[in-house]
Amino acid sequence: MERPRAPSPPSEPPRAGRAVSPSTAEIDVVLIAALVEDLGLDPAEPWDPRVALERDLSTAASVDPETRGLARLVSKGSGVVCGLAAFARAFELLDPGARCELRVEDGAGVEPGTLVATVSARARALLTAERTALNLVQRLSGTATAMADLVARAATGGPARLLDTRKTTPGLRLLEKYAVRCGGGENHRFGLFDEVMLKDNHLDLARAAEGLDMGQLVARVRARVGGEVRITAEARDRAEAESALRGGADVLLLDNQSPQELSELCPRLRALATELGRRVELEASGGIDASTVAAYAACGVDRLSVGAPTHSAPALDLSLRLEVAP
Repeated sequence: MERPRAPSPPSEPPRAGRAVSPSTAEIDVVLIAALVEDLGLDPAEPWDPRVALERDLSTAASVDPETRGLARLVSKGSGVVCGLAAFARAFELLDPGARCELRVEDGAGVEPGTLVATVSARARALLTAERTALNLVQRLSGTATAMADLVARAATGGPARLLDTRKTTPGLRLLEKYAVRCGGGENHRFGLFDEVMLKDNHLDLARAAEGLDMGQLVARVRARVGGEVRITAEARDRAEAESALRGGADVLLLDNQSPQELSELCPRLRALATELGRRVELEASGGIDASTVAAYAACGVDRLSVGAPTHSAPALDLSLRLEVAP
């Protein structure tokens, strides 16, 4: 089996609506890298499940290759499940005859004791893939759960949408951004290539090197990337925000300001946008967590960006119970 090549991230990542699962090829890139690491295989060699199974010293020495097993994925906590396609695929990569029955779908809420999925496969494949499959589904479910909690809390304050950031685990960005959508959030830009985000360091360097202010920097970037690419400009105060708006920014990222400060600033920025005949989205970031998200959602911004669901959400507690197949 040839090792799948890493796919190119989408030029326009899904932002809202139904969370479309990553493709099998995209999932395989992540899973094979994880299994290769766990089994000490040569990453340059083609993937071969027969070779892989022999590298699990514990299982190869203790379990007959013909023994079949049944595994049950059960939730031990409350949350939102995500990553079931990857969970199932981990076993298929080691046993093409593996059969997984999903009892719930990604994005579904579960409680302790919920039977999430069953897997029938060769026992060796179940044991060898167990940790990789669990690691991924637990982590992605934790991200979906954390985002769902923030979305619910934000809704009590106002209509602001919840977006993720680029603070993702290297190699898992596509899957973690999918988990964000399963939790009811939206995706910010995928990476450095699909949208412009001018942060404080961009402005400070441009000002020190060439004396540019925020509006001049945004205008220069707009001339470079054209009118189809969205430009987000991070503003530390009202002056920077107004300058960015005049320069042509599509989104004003109002960073590290309190809900009270934003409640006063947002109407002024919207009035300026109307005066300029422009549409602009206002975004808040920094200091947004479970205790503050409702207040930020009520302050007049269109969207809130939060990094915690992808960089520090606790994993959802799931267990895999194995037995010999009848």
